[in-house]
Amino acid sequence: MERDNVWWKTGRVVVLGGFLAFAIFPLYWIVITSLKGQQEIFALPIRYWPESATLLNYIEIFRISHFQVYIWNSFLVSLVASSVVVLIAMLGGYVLARFSFRGKRQVMLGFLLTQMIPMFIGMAPLYVMMSRMHILNSLVSLMLVYTMMLIPFCTIIMSGFFQRIPNALEEAAMIDGCSRTHALFRVIVPVMLPGIAATFIFAFVQCWNELIMAVLFIDEESVKTIPVAMNAFIKKYDIEWGAMSAATVLSVIPTMLLFAFCEKYLVEGLTQGAVKG
Repeated sequence: MERDNVWWKTGRVVVLGGFLAFAIFPLYWIVITSLKGQQEIFALPIRYWPESATLLNYIEIFRISHFQVYIWNSFLVSLVASSVVVLIAMLGGYVLARFSFRGKRQVMLGFLLTQMIPMFIGMAPLYVMMSRMHILNSLVSLMLVYTMMLIPFCTIIMSGFFQRIPNALEEAAMIDGCSRTHALFRVIVPVMLPGIAATFIFAFVQCWNELIMAVLFIDEESVKTIPVAMNAFIKKYDIEWGAMSAATVLSVIPTMLLFAFCEKYLVEGLTQGAVKG
């Protein structure tokens, strides 16, 4: 029995280690490609470690393409859009979870159906709308579109988190003199921190990585986001793999920092009680 248990544990470790290596290898390859020169990238046989690591690709994307501007644009759009989405989704999810009204099921079904509609169907009307509003080539257009795109699904997510919280918490707060709004923000929201953080991260990453709408609405260099800037590395007859890899590494860092920062609040939200909130 002990020998079988050892073999089982060893096999499990090997399988999980294989899956981990399979998941990490693409990121590893992007990092080492960003540290290679142009000739070494296409060298044969394939080199799994650069012979002479260089930061030239990173220097070039900042010197030629002003990558710091693209990072700021992406960060601003993602932060504003995801913050507005979380606020609206939190209020909408609270209503769907706590109140019964005519047409509630239809509203939920409508939110789900919006996720089944291909994005390209709305591209032409959205472009015409943004053009008539004179906000093409503006970060405001991306903020509006991303907010509209993410509200339905994020509202469903927040509704699910609210349903897990017993009504007794806010009822007790209302008996003590709190209004429903105060009970929501002073009692329920502290308990909801894991759900709020998860929804914010989901919305932020979706905004950060979105390409189709950004390419459609943005053409000027000063308002390009990271995905649009990285798309420019794909030329007609060539792809600048070194620059694209360096840009990819830099674009991943902010989302990694976001996960590291929000992890603290996820743990605090799980251990925080309603009385302390």
